[in-house]
Amino acid sequence: MRAIGFTQHLPIEDKNSFFEFFEPKPTPTGHDILVQVQATSVNPVDTGVRRSTAGVLPTPKVIGWDAYGTVTAVGDAVTLFQPGDRVFYAGSFKRPGTDSEYHLVDERIVGHAPTRLKPAEIAAMPLTSLTAWEALFEQLAISPKDPASNAGKTLLIINGAGGVGSVATQLAHLAGLTVIATASRPETIAWTKAHGADAVVNHRKNLVDEVHALGYPTVDYILELSNLNQHWAEIVALIKPSGHIVSITGNDHPLDLRALKQKRATFAWEWMYTKSFYETPDMLSQHVILEKIRQLLDDGQLKSTLTKTFSPINAANLRAAHALVEANRMIGKVVLTNEN
Repeated sequence: MRAIGFTQHLPIEDKNSFFEFFEPKPTPTGHDILVQVQATSVNPVDTGVRRSTAGVLPTPKVIGWDAYGTVTAVGDAVTLFQPGDRVFYAGSFKRPGTDSEYHLVDERIVGHAPTRLKPAEIAAMPLTSLTAWEALFEQLAISPKDPASNAGKTLLIINGAGGVGSVATQLAHLAGLTVIATASRPETIAWTKAHGADAVVNHRKNLVDEVHALGYPTVDYILELSNLNQHWAEIVALIKPSGHIVSITGNDHPLDLRALKQKRATFAWEWMYTKSFYETPDMLSQHVILEKIRQLLDDGQLKSTLTKTFSPINAANLRAAHALVEANRMIGKVVLTNEN
């Protein structure tokens, strides 16, 4: 089968930063299904993994963590899918990625694909939807089923126009929260409002002053999606006593968690890959979440965050997609597809 990979970190403009090669098509066993990939997206994690590669790898590394495709074969323990099913998923961090013609993935982290969206629109959604859902409804412990109980509660989303922020804004809006999202450019402000933000503040200014100007001394929840260290002091100042904070980004120097003690605030990390990486007992929950996301997308309650499409899936287009993400000015998601 054809795959796209790399053996070292090179500037994305270099034609060898990604190249096509052939490797054997895998055979599914156990809970694995084999998917013929028809669309895949690029996320910040893709560029981060490529950039962090040290030295020269002995064999090409294939990345990519979003896919839409068709099941072509199943392992002997598979019960959720059968050949011919259309599926979408975000894959596992410790296995080869979706930048390949065929891909092996555990059925427990896969969902049936939406039926009313185009392939590129579908492939834009798995990783960001899982991250947003787990952050809001597991780590922040917000109820997704009771908008009445969430009425009047406030959520600050730092970086509302990115892939995760665009989905989190929609899900939080559906859950009944008052959503304050951050954005700094006219186009990102408009995008964030269009996806359900009740108010927008500028993360390039002092967020404490920005939120206070809206009439909120503090907020109940904070979802941090960009530059945790830069915003930490603002987060500490803005979180309500006994409030909840979750972050998906790393920190390049230690956080002062003691600053949260007086407020008795809770801080948690969200990493979408945890369940598949450690094969946790609740790994199947990602299948369940994706089934709910599929229904929301088909019902029109959730909108795909696709903004850019490249076709077909090849090394040149993958380099172009990575260049867009690396520029740190993306709104929504970029997808490569072999289908219209």
